[in-house]
Order: sequence, then C-alpha cells, then structure tokens
Amino acid sequence: MPKKLRVGVIFGGRSGEHEVSIRSARAIVESINPRKFEVVPIAITKEGKWLAPSQSVQLLPPAVHERMSANGPATGDVALIGDPSHKGLISLESDSQSFVAEKLDVVFPALHGTYGEDGTLQGLLEMADVPYVGCGVLASSCGMDKVAMKSLFVQAGLPICRYIWFLRSQWRNNPAKVIRKVVADIGLPCFVKPANLGSSVGVSRATDKKSLTEAIDLAAQYDRKIIVEEELVAREIECAVLGNDEPKASLPGEYVVHEEAARFLDYTEKYTNTGRVSFVVPAPLSKSMTTKIQRMAIRAFQSIDGAGLARVDFFLPRNGGELVINELNTMPGLTEVSGYPKMWAASGLPFGRLLETLIELAFERHREKLLTKTSR
Repeated sequence: MPKKLRVGVIFGGRSGEHEVSIRSARAIVESINPRKFEVVPIAITKEGKWLAPSQSVQLLPPAVHERMSANGPATGDVALIGDPSHKGLISLESDSQSFVAEKLDVVFPALHGTYGEDGTLQGLLEMADVPYVGCGVLASSCGMDKVAMKSLFVQAGLPICRYIWFLRSQWRNNPAKVIRKVVADIGLPCFVKPANLGSSVGVSRATDKKSLTEAIDLAAQYDRKIIVEEELVAREIECAVLGNDEPKASLPGEYVVHEEAARFLDYTEKYTNTGRVSFVVPAPLSKSMTTKIQRMAIRAFQSIDGAGLARVDFFLPRNGGELVINELNTMPGLTEVSGYPKMWAASGLPFGRLLETLIELAFERHREKLLTKTSR
C-alpha cells in the first residue's frame, strides 16, 4: 500500500478571519482523501502561539477529531525551523525542552488575512524548503494589499473602480483633510476598507460625513493603510482560478442579494445562513460575458504571479457599464458556504479532487523552484 502523504494543515492565526480559517480547515479535513493523506493539524492562536497537533485538534469540532491524525504526544509550542534538513515543523516540548520533528510532505496554509495569507507564512515555508499549497511570497503579499493589487491590475490593463488610499497616521493627524479628499475624489456613498484584510472584516458603507468618519475609524483598527472605493450599483460575480504557469478558470458564480438584505455582503451575510443571500453557480451570464470573466480572472492571477489558487471578484454594473475587477483573494474561503469550492464543483471538479489537485500543484511548483540555481 502506498505511503500516505503527511499534510500539515495550518489554521487559525492572528487575523480578523481567525474563525473563517478554522471553518476552512474543518472543510479540508472532512473532504480530503484519508486513504492518500494523513492530516497533521497545526493551529495558531489569535495571540500568535503555535500549537502542537494534539492541542490543535481541540480547536476543531468534535465531529472531525476522528479524521485527524494528531501525531505524537507533543504538548508544547511549535516553531518553524528554516532548515531544509528538517522538512517541516519542529515541536518544542515545554516540559523537557526537547525537540520532536513533525516531518511533513506538504503544507496546506488554510489561513486567511494578515499573518498567513500575506506572504509572511509563505516566507517561513520557503526558508524551511517545504512544498506548500497556494501562492508564493510575492503574490501573497500583493494579493493581500488591495492598493498594490490594484496597481498591478492597472499595469496589466485590467479595469478597476475609482479609489483612493491613505495611511492611518494621516487620518489621525488631519481627519478633516482626509474627509475632504474622499468626498471630492470619490464622493458618497462609498466603501471604506482596511487595505490588508478579507471576509468583509472592517468594511463599511458610508453615506455621509458622519458615517464616513465612523467607517474610517473602524477600518483603521485593522490596518495602517485604508482604501476608499466608489459605490457601484452592480452584480457581484466571482471566478475561481486553479493552476500554476497555465491556470484555468471555473464557471463564474454570483451572489444574489434578496430583498431586505444588506446593501453589501458583510461578514454575517457571507458566513451565516440568513436566507437573504444566495450563491448561484453558474452565474446567469451570456457565453461571451462568461468567457470574458474567465479570461480577465486568469490575467489578474498572472498579473500578481499567482500559483495554486485564487478567487477573483468582479462588479458587473446593472446599468450596462463596463465590467471591473474588485479584488483577488490568494487563499479564498474553503468553508461549506464558500464560493471557491462551489464554482469548481459546478465546473466538474468536486471538493475532494480539488484538494488533491491543489496538493499536486504545490509539488509541481516546488519541483520547478528546485531547477533554479541559488549559488554560482
């Protein structure tokens, strides 16, 4: 019988998307093929503490415990060692101060938001020379920062909505000046967001100067860089991308907001079954529009030098205006309500097989990197 591959699933993290990450990890564990893969759970607390596998499994629902392979009796902290000879994580037992090797074949960083999806964890995994699922350091950091991302989209000739950005320090030092600039350059209503976060955490719709002030104050709690975007009366379309050097795009999906729903998809609407929002895939679009969205999604993915996976979000104005890209997510949600796995399922790739493909792509990318000389 072939040896199972050991997959380290890292989840949780120091981010406003901590709970979403746990839900993504649960979905991975429930759907990954247990005959091919042994899962090693590695949780990171909200305070940034790395937990050993036996502790990490406790953060997941009891129903999935039996599917987890909590390796060994480690109870201490986990530290990532940047040494290729270890090929994984080293667990430090707090009582004995001895190291226990957690050798991993591949890592699935199921982390969303800062300190996980932004290139920081990817850099650690590069140092440890461990294959990992998803985008590399550059693509992850550019995909996390909405300002850098939009600059790359423009460079690639992709249409985007009007926006401005400023620093938290500028807001603190002269809020009146910032308000004047937002009103003059973007107008009201508008959307205020932390530049480096997802799942609509810290996002608000501002309709006047009072709500704009409150929205900026909220966004500034989550990031030092704040972005303000124009409001578009538009359909919200998503497209999933999968691959490395030759990526493919799924059938697009659409969030359909029913009457009485919120004016935008906040955290609650995305991750709670309120019945006010549904995700429809394939989105009811013409064949030509579907093709256009798929091509633009791939171009956006390539513009940041993406790898593995990404979800690209679009706005399609209801007044017949131009299709624009809103943003790209390098580690989209993989929960039971997330659009990424639903779009691939509708495109003929069920979740279990999707996870296998992502792991195969991680090994493919790692082999490609080994072809590059690092010394003369």
